[in-house]
Amino acid sequence: MTDQKIAVIVLAAGLGTRMKSGLPKVMHPLAGRPMVNHLLDTVAGLAPERVVVVVGPGMDQVAHAVAPHSTVVQDERLGTAHAVRQARDGLAGFDGTVLVLYGDTPLITRPCLDAMLAQCRQPARPAVVVLGFRPELAGEYGRLVVGADGLRAIVEYKDATAEQRAIPLCNSGVMAIDGARLFGLIDRVDNRNAKGEYYLTDIVALARADGGACGYVEGEVNELLGVNSRAELAEAERVVQNRLRAAAMANGATLIDPSTVTLCWDTRLGRDVTIAPQVFFGPGVTVGDGVEIRSFCHLVGVCIADRAEIGPFARLRPGANIGEAVHIGNFVEIKQATVEAGAKINHLTYVGDARVGAGANVGAGTITCNYDGFTKDFTDIGAGAFIGSNSALVAPVKIGDGAIIGAGSVITQDVAADALAFERNRQTERPGWAARFRARRSAEKAARKKE
Repeated sequence: MTDQKIAVIVLAAGLGTRMKSGLPKVMHPLAGRPMVNHLLDTVAGLAPERVVVVVGPGMDQVAHAVAPHSTVVQDERLGTAHAVRQARDGLAGFDGTVLVLYGDTPLITRPCLDAMLAQCRQPARPAVVVLGFRPELAGEYGRLVVGADGLRAIVEYKDATAEQRAIPLCNSGVMAIDGARLFGLIDRVDNRNAKGEYYLTDIVALARADGGACGYVEGEVNELLGVNSRAELAEAERVVQNRLRAAAMANGATLIDPSTVTLCWDTRLGRDVTIAPQVFFGPGVTVGDGVEIRSFCHLVGVCIADRAEIGPFARLRPGANIGEAVHIGNFVEIKQATVEAGAKINHLTYVGDARVGAGANVGAGTITCNYDGFTKDFTDIGAGAFIGSNSALVAPVKIGDGAIIGAGSVITQDVAADALAFERNRQTERPGWAARFRARRSAEKAARKKE
């Protein structure tokens, strides 16, 4: 830990035209939340004094997503130095270390940022520390020119010589800058370059011209992936998922085939949880200890208590609250309902806007009819109740503790505790009718052929 004062500027004004989307680029989700929020979550671990997010005109969605951090608008996109300049008022009077990060580079890790901040604390007190990396294909990244005295320059690809383009160490764009010198350097950046833009990278040469030192730190390629296309978004999702899976297993969960399990940024798994292949976790899922989730389950906004068994092919929707040792079986859907300890809903059932009491058994094909086209009403199934197969419980309705509902019933009225309720016509049987029916239809078919 250190008393180093830190502020953060997040550049998030990019249009993301290659995404071909009406959604601002940094709002595209990774593991269920906007990529810019992944970055801000990492930043929060540094306890910065100030965070300023630079957005483009009309990016109200971004401003809402990053709140309560302040935002400033870059009305014209004239380059990265111009973007940083927009944060001047938000950093007025700040003389600590300023991190410049990018909302579309969300995978950067805390250890990487810590290494940059440590470099800033070196005796030479560098004016600028740049984060470099060595991609397999350097492409059109800017190159870091380094020597025994540290970082000498950053050369943008379009302005680089053939010799400079052969340098394998590339610029990620991420910087740590002495806040006391930041805007004095920014104000001297010009746009006399191949793209006619104000490059933030130019402050390295300016700082060295002032006699200041500049340094660099190397980061891992997979945490410096910039997301500018749908393909890169998919690659970033892969990285995030691998991190989440590794963390889940390190914390005591078993993922039988990790690559087939999709987790969300806020998924919480207890100890000795077993996750079978092909399970999807959306936002807001908490799973207790000793739970088994079988293949092809889809969970969003659900809390599952200890030792429950879920699936296969179960769908648990927002508001589902699954109690201890509950069994939820194949092709069962639960929505906005509490299923109390020990209850069983094993087959082909929909339970919505309901309570299923402790130890109750809900038979195959049961439906809580919660919606009449206008309102949603509640179904209350008591403890120890038994709901026969293929029953429809028309809400609002209450099934008392220990009651039994006969199979195939449509229940529209409350049922008392320990009562038997059923609603269906008396069975009628007509001996020989089926044989006579087949004979008649066969004769009719033969007659049509003769015609």
